[in-house]
Amino acid sequence: MISDDELDSAVTAGVLDASIAAALRAHVAALHRSSGADEEHFRLVTGFNDVFVVIASALLLVSVGWIAGVFAPWAGGVAVCAASWVLAEFFVRRRRMALPAIVLLCTFVGAAFYAVELLAGAAAASAVGVAGAWLHWRRFQVPVTVAAGAGVLLFGLAFALVDGVPAAGEWLGLIVFLSGVAVFALAVRWDASDPARTTRRADVAFWLHLLAAPLLVHPVFAVVGVMSENAGPVQAAVAALLYLAIGAVSLALDRRALMVSALGYVLFAFSSLLQQHGFVTLGFALTALAIGSGLLLLSALWQKARAVTVSVLPEGLRLRLAPARAP
Repeated sequence: MISDDELDSAVTAGVLDASIAAALRAHVAALHRSSGADEEHFRLVTGFNDVFVVIASALLLVSVGWIAGVFAPWAGGVAVCAASWVLAEFFVRRRRMALPAIVLLCTFVGAAFYAVELLAGAAAASAVGVAGAWLHWRRFQVPVTVAAGAGVLLFGLAFALVDGVPAAGEWLGLIVFLSGVAVFALAVRWDASDPARTTRRADVAFWLHLLAAPLLVHPVFAVVGVMSENAGPVQAAVAALLYLAIGAVSLALDRRALMVSALGYVLFAFSSLLQQHGFVTLGFALTALAIGSGLLLLSALWQKARAVTVSVLPEGLRLRLAPARAP
């Protein structure tokens, strides 16, 4: 399968005319619209060589960090950061390997954050982490980079707020939720820029949705009291209604990350309810059986359910969403 990066490389090298590449992308987009634009494809592993390279890179980076850390702990972080960039130049920029790209991005940003945090504190480390993620994106265009940078930025802002205003710690749940709203809005914007999901922008949106989901879901279910010891029928009913609402949003956006993030809370709420009514040993099993069966049915009927959901939305909004296949 020819990736978007490979098409760009072929155009740059003069092997393929830009108009032909555009026509090929349009053809692929048409195929996606007719046979699977709603499957949330993303590239993680291109072959076992990806795993091999990740293992070898991990050994090298641990060794480099260990040796440099003998002189000073922050030096270990700087060494890992530099080594991650050098490895990315070959395995990401030249070889276009998916899994090493993700791992080397994480080690680059994480090592930069670690080194600066030791020298200047978490706020400065967050700023450097965001700057590093931006530089990495400009150089390598790894889709997960935007989500990583957003995560580091939000952590830095939240830390600065709580550190500067101690009373803000009491509103940590609200801060996390608002952070999730911001990331979710950014993810929707990236999605809207590529409704057919044929370019790298759709992959960027995927990782942003993956980051936004727990930030949105956890504070909401925490307020409801789903995870408390006193959770009962009311909390279970509210959890079910929330999950249905999350399912509707997931269908409209054609993104499953929100449903996956909320799944644990729903399982806990209903298994606890069954245990309170005498199903001590089978509470979780019965809950998992019912919810798992429902999710499998939804997966099988996803396209039809999504077509119905999207059909009731305003036309202006429908045009910004991934195309839905008719039932």
